[in-house]
Amino acid sequence: MSFLQFAFYFFAMILIGAAARVVTVRNPVKAALYLVLAFFSAACIWITLEAEFLAIVLVLVYVGAVMVLFLFVVMMLDIDVARLREGFARYLPVGAVVAAVMVIELGVVLTSGRFDLESMPRPSGHGQDYSNTREVGLLLYTDYVYAFELAAVLLLVAIVAAIVLTLRRRPTTLYQSPARQVRVTKAERLRVVQMPSESRNKENQGDPS
Repeated sequence: MSFLQFAFYFFAMILIGAAARVVTVRNPVKAALYLVLAFFSAACIWITLEAEFLAIVLVLVYVGAVMVLFLFVVMMLDIDVARLREGFARYLPVGAVVAAVMVIELGVVLTSGRFDLESMPRPSGHGQDYSNTREVGLLLYTDYVYAFELAAVLLLVAIVAAIVLTLRRRPTTLYQSPARQVRVTKAERLRVVQMPSESRNKENQGDPS
């Protein structure tokens, strides 16, 4: 076994273990941290395959931006762990069936002979003028241009849907109107209330002190 194969299996084991902990750990913050570890392991595997650009993008975008946002959201939300456990037990049979189907499909693909390590081409060294980013761009905008554009359209639809969902008006939720706050006057902000003094109240009540 070469060092490249050893590195692949090493990072793959870490990736599988971290992914398993993401779905089995009870604390959502720890689950997010395990997901960060899974992303780092996948980035290391891409580096061994000479896909340095994809590895850097995975670390910068997902670990540096998306996962930080997930951690902030998870820590700010009041998550009911008991309710999550009830939902997990409720949908466990369906999830087990889906997981079994995925395992069978992966087994069929891996045993088909198309992913034999002996027949796979070994990565070779490149010259100083080699650009991994250029190769990825050429591949995306030539062979996979339609799939790439379709994914871009789906992401655009998801962004628009997320914005529309945040603009929904709920009767039980309080909203602020910046335009109304700017147009407010002094009479609306300040109200002068006349109250009798304490000594006058005591005199009216007949207090000898």
